[in-house]
Amino acid sequence: MRTLPLAPMTDDAIDRARERLRGAAEGRPDAAAVDAALERARAQVEELAQAAAEIQATLPARIEGALQDGLREQVRPVGRNLAEIRGLMNQLIRRLERVEGDLLAERHARVDDLALLVDLISSGWKSVDERLAGFERALQNGGGAVVYPMEERRTG
Repeated sequence: MRTLPLAPMTDDAIDRARERLRGAAEGRPDAAAVDAALERARAQVEELAQAAAEIQATLPARIEGALQDGLREQVRPVGRNLAEIRGLMNQLIRRLERVEGDLLAERHARVDDLALLVDLISSGWKSVDERLAGFERALQNGGGAVVYPMEERRTG
């Protein structure tokens, strides 16, 4: 069987390989340190699970309380504003009712004034009609009108 010719291996190469293996072994943690780290990790995971359970149990109540407090703080001024607006609207309604009443009273007064004016005009026309009827009767009865001569005035 034929083989490839190689240079003979020296002790120096073997020493270098052993040195590398020792360096790699030194960088490895020992089993006790790994167990301690695992134990600490387990304890911390359990603490984290316990904290998560506590947060899960108390968080909804805390959030609800915080929301109620926040809403209460924000709604209180809105409630005051609504109450003020309600008061102003009631005042406005009362004033409008008063203006409506005043306008109705004014309208009735104007209607009464118009009725009085119509009565005055109609009674005035009746009076004129009666006087004209008297003149017509006098003319029909033969009574003439008295004519007075006009005198000329001289200035002088």
